[in-house]
Amino acid sequence: MTKTIPGSDIDFDRNGKQVGFYRLPYSGHDDAWGVLPIPLAVIKNGTGPTILLQGGNHGDEYEGPITLGEIIRELDPATVSGRLIIAPAINLPAVNDGLRVSPIDGLNFNRTFPGDPKGSTTLQLSAFVHDVLFPMADIFVDLHSGGSSLSIVPSAIIEPSDNAELAGRIRKAVGAFGAPMSVVISNRGDTRTSTAAAVQAGLVTVGTEMGGCGTVSPKALDVCRRGVGNLLHHFGIVESSAAQASGEPEHLHELGPAAHILSEDTGVFEPCHLLGDSLRAGDVAGRVHCLSDPRRPPVDLISSADGVLYGLRHPGQVRPGNCCAVIASPCSPS
Repeated sequence: MTKTIPGSDIDFDRNGKQVGFYRLPYSGHDDAWGVLPIPLAVIKNGTGPTILLQGGNHGDEYEGPITLGEIIRELDPATVSGRLIIAPAINLPAVNDGLRVSPIDGLNFNRTFPGDPKGSTTLQLSAFVHDVLFPMADIFVDLHSGGSSLSIVPSAIIEPSDNAELAGRIRKAVGAFGAPMSVVISNRGDTRTSTAAAVQAGLVTVGTEMGGCGTVSPKALDVCRRGVGNLLHHFGIVESSAAQASGEPEHLHELGPAAHILSEDTGVFEPCHLLGDSLRAGDVAGRVHCLSDPRRPPVDLISSADGVLYGLRHPGQVRPGNCCAVIASPCSPS
């Protein structure tokens, strides 16, 4: 039996390694009948679960695409029990330009799910993931970092679920990833993200945040490589002799209602602490300086939560509404 999809010659049911493209029709100003060649790989051997690995959700987040490219090149199909579907640069227009949003339609891919197969380019891409790839998968891994605007403590992300059985499986998978921190993040309740949509579709879902500042962090890249390998072992897709994490998140935190510290002014943000530092509610997390008027004192940005300084603004310039710092508060595993 074969399973192909329109726009790709990859057979999703064939054993072995296939590396190709999903060709999304795109008629831009300079190409009447062109396509966007979205990289896609399938590595399959025998029976077992299917894991969908996604990188390049945002085009300025690099540890995930690097890790997935290495897996595509290096993983021997003979060592696999199941199937890997790998989309290392899913939001190709943004990846090519190193942008968070698509240069074609200005949309944030991670706020467009479930997408629209008749919509703009980004909506078509999210519909492809939601309608075509999700139904083939049992597990979904979405590899993010802080991008150009944030530096973040390398961490694995728990997407909340109302399904107790699925929530338990997600927590065990996040624990198996083995990141320095595990954080519950609901993106302010936004259900249009890929991880929220994957959980709604019933997939065991793991997200990450790795480094940031629009650069590649060697430390975060090491966490990402090891974590993905841990997940492949955890689900029995690839055997490994390396030491594995326990399967339960350690140092579990969450981003609560008071997690995000926002600027109400235009200026330059000065952080007062380092990533990973502990803060208490009432502590000064940073200051916003008005460089154009030296008579004005800086405005203190006060933490409203106890916890760990999880994210910091990058670059320095801010305007009202920008997120300058993020506090992850300890929470119980229940």
